[in-house]
Parts: sequence; C-alpha cells; structure tokens
Amino acid sequence: MIFSRGGVRLAFCAANLLFGIALAPALAADTAAVQPVEISARPITEFHIGRPETRFGPLEFVGGLEMTSRSRDFGALSAFRFLKPGSDFIGVADTGFWFFGTVARNADGRPSGIQNFRMQQMVDETGKPFAQKWEVDAESLAVKDGIATVGFERNHRVAQYTIDPADMRASFKQLDFLIPARELRQNRGFETIAHANPDGRLEGALVVVSERSLDSAGNVYAAILEGPKKGVFTVKRDGGFDITDGAFLPDGDLLLLERSFSMASGVKMRLRRIHGEGIEKGAVADGPVLVEADMGYQIDNMEGLDIWTREDGALMVSLISDDNHSILQRNLYLEFILHQD
Repeated sequence: MIFSRGGVRLAFCAANLLFGIALAPALAADTAAVQPVEISARPITEFHIGRPETRFGPLEFVGGLEMTSRSRDFGALSAFRFLKPGSDFIGVADTGFWFFGTVARNADGRPSGIQNFRMQQMVDETGKPFAQKWEVDAESLAVKDGIATVGFERNHRVAQYTIDPADMRASFKQLDFLIPARELRQNRGFETIAHANPDGRLEGALVVVSERSLDSAGNVYAAILEGPKKGVFTVKRDGGFDITDGAFLPDGDLLLLERSFSMASGVKMRLRRIHGEGIEKGAVADGPVLVEADMGYQIDNMEGLDIWTREDGALMVSLISDDNHSILQRNLYLEFILHQD
C-alpha cells in the first residue's frame, strides 16, 4: 500500500476510495473482443509486514500476490468466484469488464502467479459495449450452474448471464432485488451477491447485501431474493466499516468482507462471520469479527472474496483488492485457511 499520511497523495487516494473514481479510460464503443492480458505477480510471503507469524485468529495466512500489468484495462477488480476450486476463476471489474484467469501454484501449493488472464467488456442487448462507466459499475458476483449473477450500483440492478469465457454476451435476465430502489445510495449499492447452501435453511437462495445503504436505524439493507424465506432484512453496521463482499460458509453462516477508510488511519480490512440463523425476513443479522487488519498488513482496498475447499479438506478464504486504476493503490490476491476449531 502506498499512502502518504500527510498531503496530496493520501487525499487523492481518499477520493478514489470514497467516491469510486476510476482513472481508466472511457469504455470503448465498438468492440468487445476477449483480450489476453499479461500479468506480472510478486509473491507475498508475510501478511503482517515484517513479521513471520501466519496465524491471525481463526485465519492462517497461506500466501498472496501483488499483481501488475502494462494493460491499461487491468485493475478495478471488484469481485471474483472460482469456477474450479483454487484455480480457474471469473470476475468483474467496476469499469465494466469481465475477467478470467488461473491461479498458478508452487510445489508447496502456495499461489505463485496468474496465468491465462483475459478481459472482455460487458455488452448491452445489441452486443455493443456500454459507453458509460456508470451503466456497468459491477460490484458483486455469484456463480452457479453456468450462470453468473452480477450486482451493479449507480444504475442499481441484479442481472444474470450465461458464462462463456470465450464470449460473454448480454444479460438474459434481471432479478427483482426487493429492496426499494429509493433506499439504495448511488455509490453504496450491491457489493455482495452469494448463493446460500442448497441443503441449508435458505435452500440455496440468492442473498444480496448492500455496501452502505442504511435504514432508519443505521443498519445495512440486504435481501433474500428466492425461496420460502424471501424478503428484506438488514445487517448490523458496526464500527464504521462498509461491506464489500461475502460468501456462505458450509455451516450456513455468511462471511462478510468489510472495509473502512479515514484520513487519520488509512485503509482497514475486516472479516465478520454473520450468524446464518439471523438471516431472515425482517431480522437484523449480526456476528463476530474474525480478523481486522490495518496498513501494517499486506492489504489495500479489499473488495472481493470467495470461499472454497482445498483438496486436503482445508476451508479456504481468498481475497482480492481494487486499485481504482490509481498508481497509489495495488491489486492484491490473498489466501487464508479458515480454521473451524
């Protein structure tokens, strides 16, 4: 993380974080070809900078990557999901791009690089790329049975797409997100979309959670979009943190990635475990903090999360950051074991 605690550089980065200003060029108007992108990745071996410990509460740091590219389109990575556990992935950038790639690993199974990375612009029903960023401010993603469900803010909507890494087409369906549109703040919309466990009490339903669209009590709007428990609920907002992504754990709890920013302390990241039994219509869901990290750790503007199971049975948590196309921020991939004891 490159921040100056006094002066222009920190203020400039604050504008990026608080207002979602991306420094990428305007979206193209006539092509949506899949573009290979070469990624350079520097391994991250310590989560707590300059310290060798690997255990942070219930999380054990496995490794990470700092990713760079010469491509002007690379960056602004908002959400991702693995299509193959710990390997092939799909994601969305808030500049209106899909991305695909593979996490490469060394002999110890730790992340060592990113291979076969590609990007493609999102297209409208005519097959043309969207002309304006606000139309495709993609912030959240869920995948199931070959379908990608994407949450957009500014032009708030939840849309579904057929997954085809060779040619992503226009959305074939938009879902009713239940929360009154007037309650969704322009740049604080759907940062989380996640499928609940099919055998759990929510029966595999899609759940959406906003970043910081608050009700009159100061809680965060969320909704169960399908099934017998369909309805609006809220998540308790705690400590000035905003929600940036989430995924369901095998036991039905919802793991939320959260972020805060202030001029005094810079960026912080937090993981919070929301009790699954509290996710129901009309409820205020809450749960404990598992880990919190500040700028003394290898974090940045952490926006994407996925949960997967390693071949040896370990429950894994992977995170990515959004650099806002700013030279003051980084694109990171971080990987942890979540211990259940």
